[in-house]
Amino acid sequence: PELVLECILERLPPDSLCQMAGVCRSLRERCVSDYLWERHMKQKWGRVIGPVAFREWKWHVASKRSVGSARHGKQRNFMRLVSFSWPFSWMRVKVDANNSIKQFSSLPNDSVMAWYLALESGNFWFPAQVYNRENGHVGFMLSCYDAELSYDPHTDTFQARYPPHGRRAVSIEHGIPWERLRAPPVDTPPHDLHISDCLNDLRPSDHIEIQWRRNKEFPYDTVVLEFNQYTSDSRWRRTSISRKDHREEGNEADGFYGGIRKIENEISIWKHLWPSEVLD
Repeated sequence: PELVLECILERLPPDSLCQMAGVCRSLRERCVSDYLWERHMKQKWGRVIGPVAFREWKWHVASKRSVGSARHGKQRNFMRLVSFSWPFSWMRVKVDANNSIKQFSSLPNDSVMAWYLALESGNFWFPAQVYNRENGHVGFMLSCYDAELSYDPHTDTFQARYPPHGRRAVSIEHGIPWERLRAPPVDTPPHDLHISDCLNDLRPSDHIEIQWRRNKEFPYDTVVLEFNQYTSDSRWRRTSISRKDHREEGNEADGFYGGIRKIENEISIWKHLWPSEVLD
C-alpha cells in the first residue's frame, strides 16, 4: 500500500534510502524526493547550514550545470555522488552489467539529496563560522570566525579554511568538532559593517556579540565581548559605542569594533566556551 511504503521510506536513514533507490525506477523516484531528504538535511546539517551556504550551493550548481547534458551522463554523476559516502559497488555493478541505466530517472543537480551527498562526501566547501578558532588558542578565545568548511566523514569532524587577509596567507585548521560550528546568524558579508538594530534596546547585563577586525585590511569577524571576562585594569575591559550614531571605532593597536547583535538563545554555548581563568 502507498501509505505503508511512504511510512517505511520516511523512517529509513540516508544510506538505506540510497540502497532502495537502486532497486527499481519506481522506488528511486520516491527515494530521491526532496520531501524525504529535507528531514535528513535538517536533522544533521541544520545547525551549521544557513541561507549563506544555501546560496553558495545554488551558485555551485549553476556553475556546474551543463545545458543539454545527456541522461546517461547525469545518471553516472548520481552514482558517483552516492559512492562518495557509501560503498554501493553492487549498485554500480548491477547497472553496468545489465546496461539498464535508462530504467532510472536522473537525479537533479539541485535536489536536496544531491546537496546532502555533496556535504557528506566533503567535496562541497560551505561558509560557516568557527568558535574559538585554532582550537582555543588564547588569541581567539570567545571568538567566532568566518571560514569555509569541509566535512570529513571518516572522523566526523571538519576542516576549515580561514580566508587570507592583508599579507597573511590562508590558514587551515583540521579536526574541528560539530559543537564548534554554527551557521552565520546574520546575512551581513564578513567585509561589511553590520547595521545594528538593537542599540536602543540594550540594557545593563544584556549579552552581545560585536564585530571586530585586527586592522583595516581584515574583514569583520564576529567576536563575543563579555567584558567581565577580563581583569578590571585590562585595556579590553570597556569600550564606548554610540547608540544614535554607531560607527566603526578603534585603532590599529587594539583593533576596530563594528556592528552589534543582541543574543539570547546562544548564551549557553558561549558560557560553555568561557575561559577557566580571567584574562588580562
